[in-house]
Amino acid sequence: MSATLTMETENEAVLSLSLSPAAFAQETCESKAVSREGKPLAGAAKTSFLKKCKRDTCQVKAVGSNGRALAGAAKKSFMQKCEREA
Repeated sequence: MSATLTMETENEAVLSLSLSPAAFAQETCESKAVSREGKPLAGAAKTSFLKKCKRDTCQVKAVGSNGRALAGAAKKSFMQKCEREA
């Protein structure tokens, strides 16, 4: 019985680890928006930081189904949608 319990615990641990990156990806820009002193950014500094962070995050994802980087109108459309949803 303890072997079954251990296996279930291991499966839960693996599941929680596999779900963690998605949760962290949603929080990264907000959580990184801190000054050098560790204080949260505010106002224009925060707005600028979040815009750059979202752009950088979406830039990595801007890849077509063939594995090549998107370009032109496809890239612009993808970036706008990605930044809006991020």
